[in-house]
Amino acid sequence: MPDPLAPSHFRDPHDYDHSHSDVSGGWLRAAVFGAMDGLVTNIALIAGIGAAGASRDTIIITGLAGLVAGAFSMALGEYTSVTTQNEQVDKEAAVERSALTRNPVGEMRELSGMFQEMGMSSETAAKAAEEVHGNPDRALRVHVTQELGVDPDSKPSPWIAAISSFVMFSIGAIVPLLSFLFGSSSLGLGLGVGGVGLLVAGAFAAHFTGKAWWRGAIRQLIFGAIAVAATYLVGHLLGVNGA
Repeated sequence: MPDPLAPSHFRDPHDYDHSHSDVSGGWLRAAVFGAMDGLVTNIALIAGIGAAGASRDTIIITGLAGLVAGAFSMALGEYTSVTTQNEQVDKEAAVERSALTRNPVGEMRELSGMFQEMGMSSETAAKAAEEVHGNPDRALRVHVTQELGVDPDSKPSPWIAAISSFVMFSIGAIVPLLSFLFGSSSLGLGLGVGGVGLLVAGAFAAHFTGKAWWRGAIRQLIFGAIAVAATYLVGHLLGVNGA
């Protein structure tokens, strides 16, 4: 039986026992959102104009226009939303910093109370709060983390979110156009290729969460099918009316 006091057991468990994925960088959410949005948007767009009787060239032009417009829209939206979120965290951190300056004793008691709610005894909580408040920067970080549930020093990058979203939306949006770009005029084939893309994207996303790949794949296919059915119906009705 290993000696629990042996030097090797004082190492960080992340060095030899387990590790964690980056959940605060912002790239995974933006990448998954971008890929799924690109796939669903262009599959649905192709279904709609294809059902209305559009030619292969029109489908390609419309799909590429949707790709460019959607990719830039997603990137700008991600950059703005992440930047706004970070600025809000900075604002709340400034509020907490001011409170720590005005009322350090009250803030220390507040932190002690939060530690007690986590299961510490009153004596241990008071001592821990006192040690935390021995460093103003550390006190600010702990207060913000405990009160807001975010780490002010680990904010996601708006640039990473924007670039991830732009690239993955573009990749997702090009998939349902592949058969048309290679010469096919079959709407059914294009939608089929898009469906395969949804399955692959859903399975790939599930890989990062440890969930069953087939659940993620089927879930994404169902979501995409709903969007395709709605736009196909609209396109069919408009096409019939236009004829």
